[in-house]
Amino acid sequence: MQVICLQEDAFYALVEEVVARLKEKQGNEKEKWVSDEEAMQLLNVKSKTTLQKLRDEGKIRFSQPQKKIILYDRDSINTYLERNARNTF
Repeated sequence: MQVICLQEDAFYALVEEVVARLKEKQGNEKEKWVSDEEAMQLLNVKSKTTLQKLRDEGKIRFSQPQKKIILYDRDSINTYLERNARNTF
């Protein structure tokens, strides 16, 4: 068994780097396809009718693996939000 000795500053720097990498990795592992409830939350809309309108107009991508199950593409929702963002003065 080998023992590795580190100075206190180096140890805490290493721990912070590991924590940062874990947070980065967790942030990147969001699911690509989200339910209608989560899509409504991301878009900040309150009705499924509005969600259906966005879907029908081709503004957000969706998948319908079964008749009553509709999933929404998280990337297309983010793209839609970015496209409609207004720059500040």
